[in-house]
Amino acid sequence: MSDPIIKPTHEARKGDVVTPAKGKGWFYTDMVKEHFFSPKNFLEDEASYKQAYLGMVGSPACGDAMKVWLKIETIDGVERIKDFKWKTFGCASAIASTSMLSVMITEEGGMPVEDALKLRPQDIMERLGGLPARKVHCSVLGDKALRSAINDYFRKSGQHDRVEVEHGRLVDKVLKITDHDIEEAVLEGADTLEKLQEKIKVGTGDPSCIPDVEQLLRFYKEKHFGA
Repeated sequence: MSDPIIKPTHEARKGDVVTPAKGKGWFYTDMVKEHFFSPKNFLEDEASYKQAYLGMVGSPACGDAMKVWLKIETIDGVERIKDFKWKTFGCASAIASTSMLSVMITEEGGMPVEDALKLRPQDIMERLGGLPARKVHCSVLGDKALRSAINDYFRKSGQHDRVEVEHGRLVDKVLKITDHDIEEAVLEGADTLEKLQEKIKVGTGDPSCIPDVEQLLRFYKEKHFGA
């Protein structure tokens, strides 16, 4: 399949990303393009960050993977994230989402750890000016990788009681997708396995979980829509 190309014509809004297949396009905001073409805080040399706190999510085998490195300092009794570096194997939306997240975390002297734990994909998308619906799952990767890195900090600093477990039961162990993630996707209109995988990629990294995913899909459809 050919890569998407930028095609600013009178038939498309300025900045539309249009695939070679006629009529198959979606819109990227100027902010998304800024962070894609000029990503912030991307890590070139992993060896220089061996002492940082590491978070990982996903797998290159399923198309999306992300690593996050944090440096955290306690200043006036407040734990602040002073540095955020990252690498991702993914699409333009994944790159832009993680780049924006790194800016949000490190601006204004570094975000307190407690505030960083409250960040959600919607916060990242708002700063980006939105993402195409089919790319929303890309912002979810950044938020999960961040929490994974903060958990690494808690473990290494002996604060085991602060380690946060992903909300709900883990279903896809590669992409760290829970039953709660699946329920939210169903509520947002993902009423088939194909739509679920398009939205959150569940089962693409861990195919063995698909029977469980299909069972949860039926359960949540009946629960919320009587279907």
